[in-house]
Amino acid sequence: MFAQNRLSAWMAGVRHQIAMPLRIELWNGQQFDFSAEPPRVTIRLPRASAARYLLTPSLSNLGSAYVEGLIEVRGAARDMIAVVNALARSTLKEQGRFARIARNFTHDRKRDAEAIRYHYDVSNEFYQQFLDPAMVYSCAYFERGDEDLATAQAKKIDHILRKIRLQPGQTLLDIGCGWGALVLRAAQQYGARCVGITLSQNQLELARERVRAAGLEHLVEIRLQDYRDVRGQFDRITSVGMFEHVGLKHLPEYFNTIGSLLAEDGVAMNHGITGTDPDNGETPYGGGEFIDKYVFPHGELVHLGQVLKAMQQGGLEAYDVENLRRHYARTCSIWTDNFEAQAERIKTLAGDKRFRIWHVYLAGCVYGFEQDLLSLYQIVCGKAGRNPRVLPWSRGYMYPASAP
Repeated sequence: MFAQNRLSAWMAGVRHQIAMPLRIELWNGQQFDFSAEPPRVTIRLPRASAARYLLTPSLSNLGSAYVEGLIEVRGAARDMIAVVNALARSTLKEQGRFARIARNFTHDRKRDAEAIRYHYDVSNEFYQQFLDPAMVYSCAYFERGDEDLATAQAKKIDHILRKIRLQPGQTLLDIGCGWGALVLRAAQQYGARCVGITLSQNQLELARERVRAAGLEHLVEIRLQDYRDVRGQFDRITSVGMFEHVGLKHLPEYFNTIGSLLAEDGVAMNHGITGTDPDNGETPYGGGEFIDKYVFPHGELVHLGQVLKAMQQGGLEAYDVENLRRHYARTCSIWTDNFEAQAERIKTLAGDKRFRIWHVYLAGCVYGFEQDLLSLYQIVCGKAGRNPRVLPWSRGYMYPASAP
């Protein structure tokens, strides 16, 4: 009775502040709606002890309770995330426990490899359920905004290869090559000699299989290798959706390593997610805590300003910076729709718990990018102090003539 009384008081307070399409179902069959419109999200508390998750409705608390099956949540993922954020804002303070606390993780080869395997080595078939056919697991590029996912991902790769002005026969290193889409395109379209590196065994095997199927073994090599162990010189270097795993403390070392591998007149491009808090804090209300626990162990998002500072400390000069935040919001929205459309197949492949983890994660990413809690920048760079003669004077070369 105490739990129900306390919960009733909490619900009355929330309903006084904000209306939302939410229904809460209690263990005794009682229902409480938070607006006059039909509920789009229903949270069911199967027992009185579950009330504590609602009383402190951080993204971490409610997300963890949902993932572990301690509460039941019904509704589309986007609606779920919007409702939970509304509950957090109306109940919690952005100070103290749920502030945007900056955290530094320890990164070394062993920890980084374990984190990558945890996230990526679910199964290739799992990722095939919601990615495009080329399995490009990073922000797409929408020239008009109405492209399908496969088209937008192909345009993203072409956009990158134009940005770095890849030339026929050049050498290219792709750090965090995923399932090989970028190096395959670079070899097919430019005849570039490519090395792609990954720490995921599943990605390695499928990427190599795709290289063989395309008849490009003479141009493309896929390695299971840490970026810190690569040797040699490359005309072009790309890193797409990888530097989030590097860690704030190690960013200068990361960029220094890229610089040491880059030819004197070479061009590199870093494509990665950043935080929007100037102090490099986590997303508010425990969102970062949830992602670290369940999705990306030891991942760290830093502000663009810190990225550019670390790049300069690492001996690289930024030539061009482009914000693709809106593009990633749309990409994640399509992934979420695909994920929900394949829900039963994904549960069969990965189990109910992992399904719930990714259900929360993908929708949370849509919300984060839409609300400017997260961003995505492509940064074209080269060795500091050089005259980048390989790049034209204007940005015109980056965009096809048909673009609006």
